[in-house]
Amino acid sequence: MNKLSIWIGAFRLRTLPLALSSAILGSFLAFAKGEFRWYILVLALFTTLFLQILSNLANDYGDAMHGTDNEKRLGPPRITQSGLVTKKQMRWMILLFVILALVSGSLLIFAGLRSIGWKPVLVFFILGMSAIFAAIKYTIGKNPYGYIGLGDIFVFIYFGILGVAGTYYLHVNTFDPWILLPASAIGLLSSGVLNLNNMRDVENDARSGKRTLVVYIGSQAAKIYHMMLIILSIVFSLVYTIVQFNSVYQFLFILTCPLFAVNIIAVMRNTDPRELNTELKKLAMSTFVFSVTFGIGLILR
Repeated sequence: MNKLSIWIGAFRLRTLPLALSSAILGSFLAFAKGEFRWYILVLALFTTLFLQILSNLANDYGDAMHGTDNEKRLGPPRITQSGLVTKKQMRWMILLFVILALVSGSLLIFAGLRSIGWKPVLVFFILGMSAIFAAIKYTIGKNPYGYIGLGDIFVFIYFGILGVAGTYYLHVNTFDPWILLPASAIGLLSSGVLNLNNMRDVENDARSGKRTLVVYIGSQAAKIYHMMLIILSIVFSLVYTIVQFNSVYQFLFILTCPLFAVNIIAVMRNTDPRELNTELKKLAMSTFVFSVTFGIGLILR
């Protein structure tokens, strides 16, 4: 493998559609309010892209440092643990994506909030810095939050609430509490993807001292938890659609329900953790399709 192929593999491109779902849905929600700005969408997509790749690289490095990545791990191979790149090279690549996320995020904040004063700019800059910190601290350093069962909460907040509602605010410059419902839906589905990842690796994580939520509650309870995450996301979406009803097209996202139902059934019946890797990919893509269909339904009349 050449270096470019190695790094592309480390970026884990299959995770990117899930990450982009929040910026896409937030922009669709703004479009439905007549406040869409194309350059906000572009900058939000780039910022989210850089943050997700940063998180993937940091996880690769952090899990290698903690010994969680080993020959018994069931997920895709990691390049730090396997020796395809040196620890120093990985640290430099992490720094590069910190800079890219910082620059892109700063441009996004300036473009979205420059006309409404410095206080919102300061708040969003602090939130942006916290997102960079969260991407790194998931597995890196002493007591990373991903090792004490807090990963699901952070994914819900950053992939859902801040990702969707934050993008919406950058477009329209006003806050609508109802936006928290579709934002929570994306956050719950994103937590579902993380839950599948942790269910797949529960045995190795437990041996390695990585105390994910699944390690705490066990695989059987994690299956129920997974089902509730998906069901609640659909319930929140239905409540928002009913309260904000304008057109029957708003129910277009229901077309994705069979995808989620199949995922739930496969997870509940699963006996081989290796098979959860396929369900993880399917749920990530289903979430992306959900965000697009939900958004298209908002703008059709």
